[in-house]
Amino acid sequence: MYRIEEIQYIRKIMSDKLDPKRYEHTLGVSFTAAALAMAHDYDITDAEMAGLLHDCAKRFPESVLISKCRKHGIYLSEEELKSPAVIHAIYGAYLAEYKYGISDREVINSIRYHTTGRAGMSKLEKIIYLADYIEPTRSSSEILPEVRKLAFTDLDLCMYKILGSTVEYLDSRKTHIAKDTFTAYEYFRELLHK
Repeated sequence: MYRIEEIQYIRKIMSDKLDPKRYEHTLGVSFTAAALAMAHDYDITDAEMAGLLHDCAKRFPESVLISKCRKHGIYLSEEELKSPAVIHAIYGAYLAEYKYGISDREVINSIRYHTTGRAGMSKLEKIIYLADYIEPTRSSSEILPEVRKLAFTDLDLCMYKILGSTVEYLDSRKTHIAKDTFTAYEYFRELLHK
């Protein structure tokens, strides 16, 4: 649980570090995460903090992120290097812990897995993944109207629908699908079809 002063401090840092469009998205994720936390009986301040920090490493180009990960001894698998768009989440989790003083593993993991998802996600991990997808500035997905409503009633079904749409989209474009994303999709499919 975070104090309002801590959240305001991180909000100010993100305002200074991120470009205006990314910061607007960050605020959207943070506020959407807080709303989802209210709907799903989760700590609002944890959700808000994770939302504020989810893209804290997004300001760096992919090549710089890879260098920074190597410099700090953060292992990147061949799988992760095939999906460089996920590396900001990996380095972001590191920054949250070591630069911004976040010690809560759920908050750190929600930052780490906000781009790929994973099997067995915690409630906060699902909230941040979904908030990133449905926040108000997003508009590119055909399923947005449906999943924006669903996120407030059924986290698991919403995860399944979004992951399924993501896998289908990446497959149709012949783009590499991160292993965690595919594993998460399979996990939620099995969970919902027992």
